[in-house]
Amino acid sequence: MDPTSVVIVLTTLPADADAAVLARQLIGERLAACINALPVMSSIYRWEGAIQEESERQLVIKTSAARVEALQARLHALHPYQVPEFIVLQAAGASSRYAQWLDESVAQDEL
Repeated sequence: MDPTSVVIVLTTLPADADAAVLARQLIGERLAACINALPVMSSIYRWEGAIQEESERQLVIKTSAARVEALQARLHALHPYQVPEFIVLQAAGASSRYAQWLDESVAQDEL
């Protein structure tokens, strides 16, 4: 696998959502190789013309560029928010061994 095809996807969930259930589902469906659920944080944002503040958890999702479209569709189907965060970052400098493990973890032919 080309190390430049490793991507990181960011999304948030409400603090009371079960991040582990979502993570296990996405990993089980081979849409992600690894997901980190960060501790509860305060998010301040504009929504429907007003400034909002909520407790949320950031999810850091590691996947391949080839799986981003399918991940986005599935995450939107499962996500409790009307407009979930979905930000894709290129993971520059990923080691070739890590990239190989990630590729094997999300390989569709393993289904």
